[in-house]
Amino acid sequence: MPLSVGTKAPDFTLSTKAADGPKQIKLSDNFGKKNTLLLFFPMAFTGTCTAEMCEVSQGMNAYTDSNAAVYGISGDNPFAQEAWAQKEKITVPLLSDYEHQVAEDYGVMYDSFLPQMNLGMGGVPKRSAFIIDKSGVIQYAESNDDARQLPNFDKIKAKLAELS
Repeated sequence: MPLSVGTKAPDFTLSTKAADGPKQIKLSDNFGKKNTLLLFFPMAFTGTCTAEMCEVSQGMNAYTDSNAAVYGISGDNPFAQEAWAQKEKITVPLLSDYEHQVAEDYGVMYDSFLPQMNLGMGGVPKRSAFIIDKSGVIQYAESNDDARQLPNFDKIKAKLAELS
């Protein structure tokens, strides 16, 4: 079950591969400074995930104008994420939850497999979105069992505007 609105967001530190090398991103570094949008997605190099991250990348100003940091999170390793981001011109910072601990902590892991996609594999996060305010409290939570269903970006933008 995904974490609900009003819950204190579990802190984490995840790796990303930036142009100047690997970096560690800690969620709580944003606390007191800006809101945070976490976008969990099943895996890099797939159609719906590419569409989602490209859409967010193209509209990044809508999020930064609302004083929000945006992160995409998957179980892919940082080097695969970087290759995907370069190929698709994704500018959203992608965080590697390689051990799947963060997806577990947020309650957004598929139990065993993705039947609707016939992948027959477990261990990937559901397509999910969380807005965490400057105090570290979840203010928006959405998780979709159907991996092809994108988050409601209109609601996300409205909530971020309300919080900014």
